[in-house]
Amino acid sequence: MFKYLTTTAIVAAAMPAAALAQQAPIQFDIQASDTATALNRFANQAGVHLVFPYDAVANRRVAALRGRFTRAEALRRLIAGQGLVVASETPSMISLKVSPTETRDAAPVTVADAGATGQDIVVLGQGQSRQVQTVSVAAMEKTTAGTSPLRSLGRLPGVNFDSSDAHGAYEAATQLSIRGFITDQMGYTLDGVPLGNMQYRNNNGLSINRALLSENNGGATLSQGSGALGTASTSNIGGTVDFTSIEPTAKFGLDLQQSYGSEDSWRSFVRMNSGDLAWGGRLAISYAHDRQGKWRGWGKQEQDQLNAKYVQPLGDAVTSTTFLNLIDRREDDYNDLSLAKIKQYGWNFDNIESFQTAEDLARIVQNGGTAPAPYVNADDAVYNGGGVRRDLLAYEKLEYQLGPRLSGFTTAYIHLDKGIGTWADPYDPTPEAYGGSPISVSALRYNVNRKGGISRLMFQAGDHKIEGGIWYEHNAFEQGSYLYGLEEGVTPKNFQKFYTNPFTTNWHYQFATDTVQLDIGDTWQATDRLRVNAGVKGVVSKSTANTITSSKPIDGSIKAENWFLPTAGLLYQLDDTSEFFADYTRNMAAFVASASSGPFSSSSQAGFDYIRANLKPEMTNTFEAGYRFHNRALQLSLTGYYVKFTNRLLASSISATIVGNQNVLQNVGSVSSFGVEAAANWKFAPHWSLYGSYAYNDATYDDNVQPEGGAVIATKGKQVVASPKNVASAELNYDDGKLWGQLSAHYRSRRYYSYLNDAVLPGAVNVNLSAGYRLSSAIDFQVNVTNLFDKRYIASTGTAGFVTSDPAGTYTTLQPAAPRQVFATIGLHF
Repeated sequence: MFKYLTTTAIVAAAMPAAALAQQAPIQFDIQASDTATALNRFANQAGVHLVFPYDAVANRRVAALRGRFTRAEALRRLIAGQGLVVASETPSMISLKVSPTETRDAAPVTVADAGATGQDIVVLGQGQSRQVQTVSVAAMEKTTAGTSPLRSLGRLPGVNFDSSDAHGAYEAATQLSIRGFITDQMGYTLDGVPLGNMQYRNNNGLSINRALLSENNGGATLSQGSGALGTASTSNIGGTVDFTSIEPTAKFGLDLQQSYGSEDSWRSFVRMNSGDLAWGGRLAISYAHDRQGKWRGWGKQEQDQLNAKYVQPLGDAVTSTTFLNLIDRREDDYNDLSLAKIKQYGWNFDNIESFQTAEDLARIVQNGGTAPAPYVNADDAVYNGGGVRRDLLAYEKLEYQLGPRLSGFTTAYIHLDKGIGTWADPYDPTPEAYGGSPISVSALRYNVNRKGGISRLMFQAGDHKIEGGIWYEHNAFEQGSYLYGLEEGVTPKNFQKFYTNPFTTNWHYQFATDTVQLDIGDTWQATDRLRVNAGVKGVVSKSTANTITSSKPIDGSIKAENWFLPTAGLLYQLDDTSEFFADYTRNMAAFVASASSGPFSSSSQAGFDYIRANLKPEMTNTFEAGYRFHNRALQLSLTGYYVKFTNRLLASSISATIVGNQNVLQNVGSVSSFGVEAAANWKFAPHWSLYGSYAYNDATYDDNVQPEGGAVIATKGKQVVASPKNVASAELNYDDGKLWGQLSAHYRSRRYYSYLNDAVLPGAVNVNLSAGYRLSSAIDFQVNVTNLFDKRYIASTGTAGFVTSDPAGTYTTLQPAAPRQVFATIGLHF
């Protein structure tokens, strides 16, 4: 199945891997108090999210804890005798649960025991000097099997997530919007390893769906304004999402899940945990086969995916983690629609199922004639489109304690990708010698070969915690456009495949990008209640293009460089339940090295040379301030922000009056974004909780745009495309340890897909329902209903780009939301 990956997989799966880092000693000063208060103080002083069941520690107390301890040792002392154990842990979050009796010792929180932990579904950034929230493992595990963790982020304040499929796994129509920024303006990491900008046809990474099985998701942390100083990303001008993978368990275990649902969709999953091996290591291996039928048109998305994670202590001071992900994914596209097409053909309009009909329509496109009913235009739909993706992602991480105050880690990673995107082209007929069909296969092929390393050191010097690091990555990206033949009158047996023997090569380029990032920062515990942090990073990213084949070659280099990108923040603890924070961050985005977008997408050498000297990288300056409250029953968060987005890049034409002149990028001014974000989680009764979030975002263009040689486009004061002004979520949860239920709703106000705001998408509300029952620690069952009230609305927009003006609604760049769908999952745990 993974032909070119097999040898690598065998070698990587046999490598040693890692546990969580040994932490440098921290000065703790926690007074004797009730357990809940002490744990909250621990979280504040350790600078970590801490999730624990308040009910389980009611009426319990702990002794004072003063002195220098590692984070792990301090927590061990606090929870000794409290009936708690660590359920899961990452560098930024620790989750505690009730000491298990029937469940496996120290296992990650699963659906089978989530209710017993009383775990919050969202942690609202407690102890952080910036706007940040973490969606818990328990919250993610209650979603439909195979669902993207991005969909779980949609409950967070200011986040609007859309996709045309119920799972959010169809990459071409997956869209995240936060504070006026969209998917490819965010940064993404998995266990600290960069995933690139996650745009479709990604040139420098891969989506989280392809990087990690959904069942292996740990907590996911969103930083709306900026990620941590050392985040490995060159696209995180709009925020950062840090995904984590769960750890292997201490006891042997086998987990099996089987899901089935609408459109004949099904998913099979198995995970084996070795437990503690004789030599001290732990191994977890997981595999899933997933098949999702399309809800409109015909076709499917199908994938096979393997994860392996191995943890091995190497003495007392070093641990090692090895992670391996392999995936083979094939997907049939949903046809992009316009408002006019939806009005003409209905919400279910999609690809042409009959190849003969598609050939007849292609002949009309090429030779003229009247399209047969129901088609108005012969090219309103195509026979098929889609793609194949094969990825290998692996990393090796060493975490080490170099002394009582000095610790660090080094991670080396590799990402290999082989991909092809296809569509049935009715404009370029297949030559007779290649099959003679009036349709050809237009294909965009690419290969990604990324290798990189991240190394960081942390030094505790009294009240100061000094951190610094380096990230380097070399990315070799190859991209080509080809036409392949089809046989006339013969329906393709397998349209989504790696084709050979093209009859036309349109172009073929190689790109090389080298990125270096350095950072250093200091966190100062100025007083018992005040913590201040400041730091700076520098980034240089140089990309070079080399033409292999093209009638319009583009060769040369372009560099984005800035060695002063500062950040500063403060956290003031008003009392044991309340805190105030404020921060500032400056960030830069590197140029995209691809023929599909970025400066190399200019259609000639002249176009590239024209912009290279003057083009500036996009920049953001982000200011935030907020208040948080956290006690046994209630979490509250309120944040205000202002973002200045400068040197905004937009593709335009050097001459608006000459057809065929080269498209180029140009800096077209700035965007101002300000707003407020609020969230609350209230445990109002035993087993019941109510969560809600609301955000108002006013993101507008500051300048009119004048394409080179063209007329002025009056964008000043217009709302940013794809960005709703109002976003809200509400969620009612019940969980008594056996029976659980969840009713959630998400609202987004009107959006625009034209820069002049004359193409309007109305606001919409989507409601989902989930419920489950745990028969025992070994068997559980759940049902998920998406789009409960079967509402029709536009989900993703801009899937084919955005447009200056479209008052008639004819621009084809929209994806409708999936109708009501139902999925059921049964899980067995041994």
